[in-house]
Amino acid sequence: MELSEYNHCELCPRKCGVDRLHGQHGFCGEGAELHIAAIEAHFGEEPPLVGKDGSGTVFLTGCSCGCFFCQNYQLSTEHVGDFLNVQEATERILALAGKGIRNINFVTPDHYWPHLREVLKLVRKADCWLPVVWNSSGYSNVETLQDALDNGVEIFLPDFKYADAALAKTCMAREDYPQIAMESLKFLVDRAGFLRPFDETGEMAANRGVLVRHLVLPGEVENSLAILRALYEEFGPRLPISVMRQFRPMPECHRRGKFTRIVTDEEYNRVMDCVEELGFRRVFLQPQCGDANFIPDFRHPGEAFKGNALAQGKEF
Repeated sequence: MELSEYNHCELCPRKCGVDRLHGQHGFCGEGAELHIAAIEAHFGEEPPLVGKDGSGTVFLTGCSCGCFFCQNYQLSTEHVGDFLNVQEATERILALAGKGIRNINFVTPDHYWPHLREVLKLVRKADCWLPVVWNSSGYSNVETLQDALDNGVEIFLPDFKYADAALAKTCMAREDYPQIAMESLKFLVDRAGFLRPFDETGEMAANRGVLVRHLVLPGEVENSLAILRALYEEFGPRLPISVMRQFRPMPECHRRGKFTRIVTDEEYNRVMDCVEELGFRRVFLQPQCGDANFIPDFRHPGEAFKGNALAQGKEF
């Protein structure tokens, strides 16, 4: 298995250059062992990705973005998870596929791409041809994305978090997020196109293309409006977008005294008005505050999301 990319790691835009093969850790906090917190059917994604069977999510530990308010902070900062080799990860994914899922969904995959590339080879060798999802922060190298496309990733779910460089610096200690996120998104739309089919009911499974996600932050409506305008100007009204209102304060928010409340109706209504005024045609909105049952606790393997059990009619 080829893991030389970990030797001088530049898999994400931070380009730390550390030798993960020999015990060094960059910003993501991870070495050269595959670290996974959960592999399970997930029902908290958009309808075309979930349907009745769920998305086969692989929640990877560590993160190259590292926003302090992330609801997956147990992965990005506490590094909860188990170390698996490629064969073990493949077997668990195939077992999940055998139970019926709509796709294989790698969550924050950039910093583990060399391992995941090998996993995909084994999955395809086992004659499993489910669509593969790259579910990311939007902070990605074009080179890594190109290799993902070349090796069988069909669906891309990048966030677009910040249009404001100062806000990006506050939240993830980098001012270059807006530029890099737009550059990588242009590349993905050019190569993969828009998400298709786009079925709001979820009856038809998406199998290729790009859906952009944006999480509205409390007190940062202008950031959201700037993102919507930038996306419209660059890609037009047919770009599929998901405008989320599921923010809830995480522990670090209270420690920092920032983002210590949920998004208000007034704030989210302003964002929805902008979506309508610009004329976006393929939109998922979240007028309510999101389902608290999809705030994860990865310390409980197989039961990280109460919402997954509820969606399947199971007792939690």
